[in-house]
Amino acid sequence: MTEHFDVIVVGAGHAGCEAAHAAATMGARTLLITMDMNKIAQMSCNPAVGGIAKGQIVREVDALGGMMGIVTDRTAIQFRMLNQSKGPAMWSPRAQCDRGRFIWAWREVLENTPNLCIWQDQARRIIVEKGENGDAATVIRGVETYLGMTFTARAVVITAGTFLNGLMHIGRTKLPGGRCAEPPSLELAESIEAQGIRRGRMKTGTPVRIDARSVDFSLMERQDGDDTRVHFSYMSTTGTQPESATLPQLPCWITYTNEAVHERLRQGLPDSPLYNGQIQSIGPRYCPSIETKLVTFPDREQHQLFLEPEGVNTQEYYLNGFSSSLPIDVQIEALKLIPAFRNLRIYRPGYAIEYDFFDPTQLHHTLESRLVDGLFMAGQVNGTTGYEEAAGQGIVAGINAALKCAGTGKFTMRRDESYIGVLIDDLVIKGVDEPYRMFTSRAEFRILLRQDNADTRLTQRSYDLGLASTERMNLWNEKAKNIDRIIHFCELLSVRLDTINSIMDSLALPPMTRGCKLIELMARPELSFAKLTPHIPPLASFLDGINDRRDEIIEEAEVAIKYQGYIAREQEQASKMQRLEDIHIRGHFNYASLQSISTEGRQKLLRHDPETLGQASRIPGVSPSDVSVLLVLLGR
Repeated sequence: MTEHFDVIVVGAGHAGCEAAHAAATMGARTLLITMDMNKIAQMSCNPAVGGIAKGQIVREVDALGGMMGIVTDRTAIQFRMLNQSKGPAMWSPRAQCDRGRFIWAWREVLENTPNLCIWQDQARRIIVEKGENGDAATVIRGVETYLGMTFTARAVVITAGTFLNGLMHIGRTKLPGGRCAEPPSLELAESIEAQGIRRGRMKTGTPVRIDARSVDFSLMERQDGDDTRVHFSYMSTTGTQPESATLPQLPCWITYTNEAVHERLRQGLPDSPLYNGQIQSIGPRYCPSIETKLVTFPDREQHQLFLEPEGVNTQEYYLNGFSSSLPIDVQIEALKLIPAFRNLRIYRPGYAIEYDFFDPTQLHHTLESRLVDGLFMAGQVNGTTGYEEAAGQGIVAGINAALKCAGTGKFTMRRDESYIGVLIDDLVIKGVDEPYRMFTSRAEFRILLRQDNADTRLTQRSYDLGLASTERMNLWNEKAKNIDRIIHFCELLSVRLDTINSIMDSLALPPMTRGCKLIELMARPELSFAKLTPHIPPLASFLDGINDRRDEIIEEAEVAIKYQGYIAREQEQASKMQRLEDIHIRGHFNYASLQSISTEGRQKLLRHDPETLGQASRIPGVSPSDVSVLLVLLGR
């Protein structure tokens, strides 16, 4: 049986859900293929969304019209804003979620998205068509499934996560699977590789799941969420409260390993797949297993562990910091040496998983393959790790798949425009030699890419594409007007010297020698709207006039005022970088014949074939002098 769609998305993880929702919302008739409709948007590892740099990505997905932020707000059982002791460029929202509610909230979204169909099955191979005599590009035509269905489409998005030839490891035991108790995808990767797309192998892992009834919480440190509720979605701060407003807000718990734990773990290292040669692939550097921590940091006397709730109505807890592929008995015996876990019972052990990925340097910045026209890839198949990184890629791939079908252009994001832009540029230009995870340090323009201004950066672009709704666009326009009103008010309002010094005295700060405009006071790091409002009645009256999303608007206005100089400097630097991005070089050079650039530079330029001079400058091995030579040659 054959059925035709515009876009097919293979895999319903975080990348696949965003890709399918985006493509369908933009008007493409879309099919989402998933092995199990009860595992849509499964949180395969920890039950949390956001975190450092990841929270910014979720805000960007939301600003574009994606659903991860909305679903998180509906199902969150703890909210925290991380890094508040640092500057606003580092603030990052994070939420613990109810894992079961998260799945069903996403399923509700997808089942009620117009133009979107869901098919429970497993993709077996992609269908392609090659041009006559090999002259034309290979073109995607659809997919075949294990149930014998053939689905044709003009665009296919592969978001298969860890399922491509997935192999799980627990000690010396090896089990085929994409997740615990879920089968791997065994033929799809080979059909993709057959098109000349390079394939590699990576590894990730997950910790034990603990029965809370066996834990002595009195021996652990309690970690509550913030008193003030943080919302990921700009849509969740208006109108009716999200479901999470009625969900109990649950604490996490902190404990530590000890030397006795470490000794038992060391005894199990000969049976560790990571150290007995059983696993050859590379794991995530920034989320190491407990056995890797012992080997890498042999002098550490303890390692911090976080016990995180999986939901409101379950006893299952996730032990963050104890990812492991050691034998089951070693994991349990070691954990029982922690006082809080002396009576431990677990639901399942930790395990490692190896899986296939594809070289992302063979992709365009749209996430479309350079080798197969109409084939897009997003998520862990591109060598990344993390729900948020997957969702960011998924929405970009879904947008571009819909645009491909409509024949209306391409959608890409710059490095100064979004963390998603940084992520995709790093993948396409630099490639990966380990699972890629986003950090704020990867972005050159962190002050421009704050978590509070994602809608400022992206909502207009998404609305123009037909993804962001009119409601979302109207909310942003109203917010922008209020931010401008606050800044303008601060520029006009003069504050008397006696008022200023009264404020300074109340805050134990040195007095000033003259009166000034309110905007000058707000620029001082030790002052804020919250501190000034009680002393300046006109300010209090003005801010009281902002009713809808008051805190959100005041926060962004305050950041804009305080960091105006830094923002302007980064915008200038971004403009300089953009000049290199505007210089197109693909097709202008025969790199093999350029003896005036370094040997490594020639090799890397030949391999990557960058579109612009800006992209060339970011390829590892291409030196600034190589870029200068190319610029001179272009001038000639």
